[in-house]
Amino acid sequence: MQAQAQARQTGSDERRRFNRVDVNLLGRFMREDRTEYPCRAENMSPGDVAITTAIHPSKDERIIVYIDHIGRLEGTVVRLFDGGFVLMLNSSERKREKLAAQLTWFANRHELDLPEDRRHERVEPQNPFVDVVLEDGRRYQTRIIDLSLSGAAVTSSVRPAIGSRITLGTTKGRVVRHLEEGFAIEFAAMQSRETIERSML
Repeated sequence: MQAQAQARQTGSDERRRFNRVDVNLLGRFMREDRTEYPCRAENMSPGDVAITTAIHPSKDERIIVYIDHIGRLEGTVVRLFDGGFVLMLNSSERKREKLAAQLTWFANRHELDLPEDRRHERVEPQNPFVDVVLEDGRRYQTRIIDLSLSGAAVTSSVRPAIGSRITLGTTKGRVVRHLEEGFAIEFAAMQSRETIERSML
């Protein structure tokens, strides 16, 4: 019993370490009996996610959830509330870092000044690591947080000045916003899914 209490306390402390971000994203979740139901991610952090749904799983039940623009997440139900539940995520440190970067994008997207906002289709790159080339020819590796047909957000060790012309992969664009760990890019021309996927290889 004492070990269970310590585990619960550890989980609670772990969840408090992360800041939640309002996301409002649609998805589906699968219960342990492999039944699937629609849901919506209301808010989330790299450690947990609040799911709204008409279905109430059991406390401590293991759940797999697929969330639009985020992907597949796994976790355990730690709390039920009226209209949904909270899932404590079971993920590696690398997965949490990726999720933290995605949530940084969502937290800042209303300030990014990207013309497409949510209108243009998101693209999941096969390899999230891609080089960016600055106007003076310097090259740096970045990691894609979010990619659409008209722009991208990346984490990077450098932050070119806003308005700088850059090339991401082979796609030309300009820096339109600085993020906490990188920057956002508006492409010089609207891309197709085929051209954007080729340019990020």
